[in-house]
Amino acid sequence: MDRQTKETAVEELKGIFSAGGSVVVAQYSGMTVAEMTNLRTELRKVGGTFKVVRNRLAKIALQGQPGEGASGLFNGPVGIAYSEDFVAAPKVAIEYAKGNDRFEILGGFMDEEVMDAKGVEALSKMPSREELIGAIAGRLMGQASQIVGRVNAPGQKLAAQIQAIGEQASS
Repeated sequence: MDRQTKETAVEELKGIFSAGGSVVVAQYSGMTVAEMTNLRTELRKVGGTFKVVRNRLAKIALQGQPGEGASGLFNGPVGIAYSEDFVAAPKVAIEYAKGNDRFEILGGFMDEEVMDAKGVEALSKMPSREELIGAIAGRLMGQASQIVGRVNAPGQKLAAQIQAIGEQASS
């Protein structure tokens, strides 16, 4: 790798590390091309990516970044799974690691928070961005329907009373 290629790779990694999502660091030693392709496909479905990185370049890219404490995770043949949605990459990585013993989660980071493998697993159990948006929208719609019901209630009572008076007068 020439100097310019290394500089480009470091800049690309800096962009990934500062993108605001989560990064999972994993060893992939012994994985076949088909297994690696399968992992990448699963990550792509949720808007994530898996990238094999050079440890020295990753450590350089982390210098001065919020996740600088994660530089100790970059030893041996490692790759990073990352996504803008902070739980998407961890969910896929944890699920994939359960079915493939050659894919081992070392840890990860999100902003300044550096996690071990158990921390990544805990993050993977959190609801995704879409699930959170759905829950908030459901609660807002429920509140809106309650407000509409309360605003309409006096008018409905008045209409029912007028109708009852009208029925009494006609009988």
